[in-house]
Amino acid sequence: MRFEITPHTMEFIKSAKTSRGEYNQKISHLVRLSDGIFDGFGEAAPLPDLSIDGTVDFYQKTESLLDLNLEKSDIESLLEHWEPGTSNSLPSLRFALHCAWQHLQFLQSQPNKAHYPNKPKFWIQNDFTMGKVGIPINGLVWMNDIQSMYEEAMLKISVGFNCIKFKVGALDFDEECKLIEKIRKTHSAFQLEIRLDANGGFDSDLALEQIQELHRFEIHSIEQPVKSGYPELDKICQYSKIDIALDEELIGLHPDKSGNNPINGKSLLTWAKPKYIILKPTLLGGIDLADRWINIASGLNIGWWSTSALEGNIGLAAIAQWVSKYHPLLPQGLGTGSLFKENYDSQTRVIENKIWYLP
Repeated sequence: MRFEITPHTMEFIKSAKTSRGEYNQKISHLVRLSDGIFDGFGEAAPLPDLSIDGTVDFYQKTESLLDLNLEKSDIESLLEHWEPGTSNSLPSLRFALHCAWQHLQFLQSQPNKAHYPNKPKFWIQNDFTMGKVGIPINGLVWMNDIQSMYEEAMLKISVGFNCIKFKVGALDFDEECKLIEKIRKTHSAFQLEIRLDANGGFDSDLALEQIQELHRFEIHSIEQPVKSGYPELDKICQYSKIDIALDEELIGLHPDKSGNNPINGKSLLTWAKPKYIILKPTLLGGIDLADRWINIASGLNIGWWSTSALEGNIGLAAIAQWVSKYHPLLPQGLGTGSLFKENYDSQTRVIENKIWYLP
């Protein structure tokens, strides 16, 4: 097998704002594994201020692979070498390589593969990748001025979304409350599920007080209310009036190995006891590691959903087809395919409140 990696700069149609800052563009790397007949593809698209490998030069890291003829054992060694918790942890790159490897193996497994006509872009074959069913998703309202956020929310509701997620935590808190209150006056909790994502933007000393204030709006959940590493996170999860979903806390941890970190995924979840975890395979190091997080969370009666980490269309499609094998009922955060001016060819389409695969 031959390994190739190609960088691609993607500019946002409009800036994506969170309580951590603002994104105007990001670098994606297309990873390809080729056996001479078939090509498997993956996408490494780290977030510069959040991914462990967000500032790593992927080409430099993989330059020694470009002239090699790789065997199966070489791919397996790289996947192990780049796992979270190791000294060479490269989660975004590992996610891309694992997706490319899964894709290539699927193509190689097809009957009459030498004459296989379509060379599909998927590697999980089910009703979703056949275009027969869609996956429910939330409508994401990015941080903006309050009026613009209200208008964006109402637009998403009008086209069919029954679950809206607001980015909060950076604007005036009272104004954010008024925004949600205005939505609730016309859309009850029976009609519309509201999720919040603070990206660690709440002051740790005021977080429970702010959550108590938001509770009256019948909020489904709030992601990452305080910054990752807060020593009393367990108290936040225990006493919060709104169900807590952990996101950034999972970054850098191996689900079931300690590695260089004194804790692992299971010990974090056992201690903090959140209601949900948010799975971003690009940040976690691969869909196989996300599977392990699900296994651990399920054993602790913790729910989950997946979201994009602002990948391009290749990474987004990979996450969507992985999620599809779980037949999720909870809306997923996978509606980010239209954020960029120049994206990879789309493999998915959002129709009303679902994402569909284009077979």
